[in-house]
Amino acid sequence: MTAPKFKTIDVVIGSRRLAGAVQLPHDPRGLIIFAHGSGSSRFSPRNLFVAKQLVEHGFATLLFDLLTEEEALDRRNVFDIPLLGARMREAIAWALLIDETRDLPIGLFGASTGAAAALVAAADETARVAAIVSRGGRPDLAGEALERVQAPTLLLVGGYDDQVIELNRRALRRLQCEARLDIVPGATHLFEEPGTLEIVVDHAADWFLRYVIVGNTGRGRGEA
Repeated sequence: MTAPKFKTIDVVIGSRRLAGAVQLPHDPRGLIIFAHGSGSSRFSPRNLFVAKQLVEHGFATLLFDLLTEEEALDRRNVFDIPLLGARMREAIAWALLIDETRDLPIGLFGASTGAAAALVAAADETARVAAIVSRGGRPDLAGEALERVQAPTLLLVGGYDDQVIELNRRALRRLQCEARLDIVPGATHLFEEPGTLEIVVDHAADWFLRYVIVGNTGRGRGEA
């Protein structure tokens, strides 16, 4: 019988015991922690798709709920970026305590408001976060934390998502780290069009393979 390519471990994160799951491939290259968007959870089908593909590339992944069920009922919490950023920091701290992940370089993958949460966490955990990828994100919501981010950051936005493209361009100008904005042709905000989420995977995997493993700290910026 062929051994499974990865194992899944159910976990709880932080003082609020937020539910999550880690997928661990054999000899992982690094750990990618996901931050879901508003109105979503660790069961986000798009994040699950991306996570599965990243596991195929040799990365461990952590998907967890940024809020408890009770907290999620209050819409103010869904857009409370400092709170969500704190939850991401708790996930980073958790990863550093677990035998399976403590020695792994860390990347962050954020969607929608989760992208802002990832950037806020990265700004406060500059020694721990090696790279960031945002999918259809709102990096502008990270506010002053943008100038403090040191990890190379890739912003991915759908070509038809006009308003979010402009918000990402503004955020790109504020980032002082190596950063790039890639626009995915034919995609709307949720990347529901055939083939567009696969393009996200390709870009994200390339970025993490470049920076989470190598730990490159070069500086630059651009738009593709």
